[in-house]
Amino acid sequence: MKYISTRGNNQKLSSAEAIIKGLADDGGLFVPDSMPHVDMAFIEGLQRLSYQERAVKVLSLFLTDYTQEEIEGCVSRAYGNGKFDDDAIAPVNFLKDVSVLELWHGPTSAFKDMALQLLPQLLSTALKKTGEKNEVLILVATSGDTGKAALEGFKDVEQTKIMVFYPDNGVSRIQRLQMVTQLGSNVNVTAVKGNFDDAQSGVKAIFSDSKFNAQLNEKGISLSSANSINWGRLVPQIVYYFSTYADILNK
Repeated sequence: MKYISTRGNNQKLSSAEAIIKGLADDGGLFVPDSMPHVDMAFIEGLQRLSYQERAVKVLSLFLTDYTQEEIEGCVSRAYGNGKFDDDAIAPVNFLKDVSVLELWHGPTSAFKDMALQLLPQLLSTALKKTGEKNEVLILVATSGDTGKAALEGFKDVEQTKIMVFYPDNGVSRIQRLQMVTQLGSNVNVTAVKGNFDDAQSGVKAIFSDSKFNAQLNEKGISLSSANSINWGRLVPQIVYYFSTYADILNK
């Protein structure tokens, strides 16, 4: 499977290359050039599996250049080691006729943990797979939840650094405290004068500044993103829809 820009240029990348790059050269988002087909047998095969095992099977549909061993390693590091306070990771509870998917069991209590615990592992693996020597600097604009979840996911991940920009006086007190007290040797948090749109516009301007990016590249630094413009942020979120359906089938 290859990844192409939503803006239609002819660039075709592997999933690892798309995850490293984050945004296409024309400013578009990377999406699969074709969608995988799944049948009911595939879904039924997920029923008795753990969340991690389900994740490996679903991710393998989209990350075709990753080996199963690589995907299993990424999933284990993201969702193992007691990072989530429920063994089911994304449990479904049943209240009479209503099914409730819980996505708040991660280390920052935000649903963003579902993707932002896995994205750094996918990126780190992609850097090794492609032989990329540059250090990757992750730029993130946040209105609150994404910032802390991204910081927690990327802290001390090899060959990466992360800078998070949040609107000064534009996040809750607890969100600000979560971010500015973040541990890790590769993290940076900066308040922006303005609102979230100002922070987001600033980050996009940095990505689109080809001269500045060239200067960074000379210093061995490449930019990428942990916002939802990165396919590595989106593909983990596909998993819990399949997982929820399997849990409902079990019920």
